Amino acid sequence: MNAGLNEEQRILVDEVRRFSEERIRPGVAVRDREHTYPKEIMAELGGMGLLGMSVPEEYGGSGSSSLDLTLVIEEIARVCPSVAVSLIASNSVCGWPISRFGSEDLKSRFLPGLAAGESLGAFAVTEPGAGSDAASMRTTATRDGDEWILSGEKSWITNAGVADVHLVLARTDPEAGFWGISAFVVPRDSPGLTVGAPEEKLGLRASVTAPLLFDDCRLPAANLLGREGQGLVISMAALDHSRVGIAAQCVGIHQRALELAVEYARQRVQFGRPIAEFQAIRFIVAEMATRLEAARGLTRAAAVAAGTRDAGRLASQAKLFASEAANRACWDSLQIHGGNGFSEEYEIARLYRDVRVTTIYEGTSEMQRQIIARHLLQ
Repeated sequence: MNAGLNEEQRILVDEVRRFSEERIRPGVAVRDREHTYPKEIMAELGGMGLLGMSVPEEYGGSGSSSLDLTLVIEEIARVCPSVAVSLIASNSVCGWPISRFGSEDLKSRFLPGLAAGESLGAFAVTEPGAGSDAASMRTTATRDGDEWILSGEKSWITNAGVADVHLVLARTDPEAGFWGISAFVVPRDSPGLTVGAPEEKLGLRASVTAPLLFDDCRLPAANLLGREGQGLVISMAALDHSRVGIAAQCVGIHQRALELAVEYARQRVQFGRPIAEFQAIRFIVAEMATRLEAARGLTRAAAVAAGTRDAGRLASQAKLFASEAANRACWDSLQIHGGNGFSEEYEIARLYRDVRVTTIYEGTSEMQRQIIARHLLQ
């Protein structure tokens, strides 16, 4: 469904789909099996300007709209959700918040590299003991003259180990609760920063996820993003942006799950005819297609609403609906594949693994329901 897109957006969709099929799809199964990060592909995406879509033009980016970014993510996720999530992390929760909250110094130092694809971004909030309850984080940042000293550990960080720029939240005032957390831009080569062993994940195996360890990691005072105590505000704004991206990732996965289900149902013969002729299969496919268009429409509405008072609610609604619909779509598509769907020789097996985390990261489905209700009732 590309109704409502302008000519430039239609060209963008066609270009990204062609690139995804020609450059990303070959080797997807191998990269998944071997847990290989596609460094060359990410560099090519950078060369196309797709890693700088959230960066303003004056810093080398394209200054694209949130809708344009969702169109790109959907097409890439349809082929490889791992590449899509790496792009989301760099664009939405690193480049965008620096563009939105950064000083001129931070923007000029970090945005041109992100925009050109010369550096990759990451977002570090989660800790071993702080997931949905981000305000309980224990990583600290202590002021020491013209420097900040970070100490602690972040976990489950997408792009950790390949990222050159990290947006990190740390507690600067232990007594201030919500307002005692600040955000920092931390380069990969900062003294005292090390990357832990990558996670062995169920899905999204061609993306890198690892812990970040801060052992008296020293930063210039100028690397504070926004104001002291503004960290969770920045984090929530960034997550509103990235949740729309995750919703788009889910739409791409859902689209591919439907395509695979339709293709298999047409060619699989049982009881003397293709299973596509059986009402049970036809009803499943009809429901998959209907939920897909609903998810796509809600995701694009959330993207268009970026910057408005409804942005946070719509981002959570899109992420909630699209992620749960995509999980159901992969379940149904695998069921249509029958025993073959349980084999790694079939693409649906990878999608089934890849999609599972989408109801968990960037805020669980349970947290999205809380956020939506808060917007409506308070």
